[in-house]
Amino acid sequence: MSQRPLSVAVIGAGMAGRSHAAGYRSVDTVFGEGLPPVRLAAIADANEQLARDTARRYGFEKAVFSWEEVVEDRTIDAISIVVGNALHRPIAEAAIAAGKHVLCEKPLAGSLEDAQAMVAAERATDVVTAVGYTYRRSPAIAAIRGHVQDRELGELTLFDGRYWCDYACDPRGPLTWRYEGGPGSGALGDIGAHVIDAGQFVCGPVVSVSGAVLTTQIAKRPLPLGPTVGHDAAPVSEEVGEVQNEDTAVFSARFESGLSASFSVSRTAFGMPNGLAFDVYGLGGRASFDWHRPSEYLFDDPQPEARTRGARQVIVGPQMPYFAGGYPMEAPGVGGGNAEMFVYQCRAFLDQIVGTPDPLPPNATFVDGLHTMQVIQAVVESAQSDGAAVAVPTH
Repeated sequence: MSQRPLSVAVIGAGMAGRSHAAGYRSVDTVFGEGLPPVRLAAIADANEQLARDTARRYGFEKAVFSWEEVVEDRTIDAISIVVGNALHRPIAEAAIAAGKHVLCEKPLAGSLEDAQAMVAAERATDVVTAVGYTYRRSPAIAAIRGHVQDRELGELTLFDGRYWCDYACDPRGPLTWRYEGGPGSGALGDIGAHVIDAGQFVCGPVVSVSGAVLTTQIAKRPLPLGPTVGHDAAPVSEEVGEVQNEDTAVFSARFESGLSASFSVSRTAFGMPNGLAFDVYGLGGRASFDWHRPSEYLFDDPQPEARTRGARQVIVGPQMPYFAGGYPMEAPGVGGGNAEMFVYQCRAFLDQIVGTPDPLPPNATFVDGLHTMQVIQAVVESAQSDGAAVAVPTH
């Protein structure tokens, strides 16, 4: 394996950008050998103070203040795109044209047209392209997927997925880019993309949706007086603007296998800071996961005697995917969370680039990201047609 450093950069220095930066910083500390030295080259953000602070915190060589500077830097091999959705396409296309490997945050793009263009760019190149569906790297979720694939739950009968958050409950929260873009780009695009992907990761592709309802609880929000970061509060003016997308969405879905599903997402669910959860049921068992308890999942299957049956808590440990080799303390019950999943995601991306001998499972592709966006578009069309069934294209 070449020992020429592999240079990485992160475009976007907000909370998700910092998560990518922290992930790259730790990729050589997990799993086996095989990666060359990783050079932490640059953090890019139009907010100069934020870019400098993130570069300092995570040990990157420099901060720059435009994405173009990263793309034009011939010494940088790979980038993460972690900015507003509308910028994903131009940055990805420019980076791919410059021969750089691209890990793009979800949702893949700001529009279906942009996502399709990004897939065309992916198919026309030999660089590695990937989408950041981080929850795929949860040891518990990966373990549940294993139960399903091994048919330990029997024939599946129902999937129920939800992602409930409260970051939009405050009506004085500033009108940022997250509230712009039209139906499907709100809670559906922001958090719904994750739970839709989790459902497909566990149960296979969604092929149709129906019964969709999109609602907006807070129709106007005050304009910010300066830069905003993530979901943080910020000073606002008395001037308000229209919220262009949904706060809440519910819909039914059908997987390619014929399995029925229900989904709900909301950014106005009071008291739910980050409530991704799902249940998957079969004729011979069930499994449940809740991100508010990330180091465990519930599992139930037939017991020899009815009096011993019931859901049991399974504590994440070295017997799970990602845990052995992925935690400094490889002992059951020590916990785990968001930061580790970004490390595994970044490591999988670099494994793909260099072809390590024992790579992690590859990341989702742009095609996968496009499919999730097509599910979201079908949900919008169903809602606009009084809940009519809408087919989702397959690839």
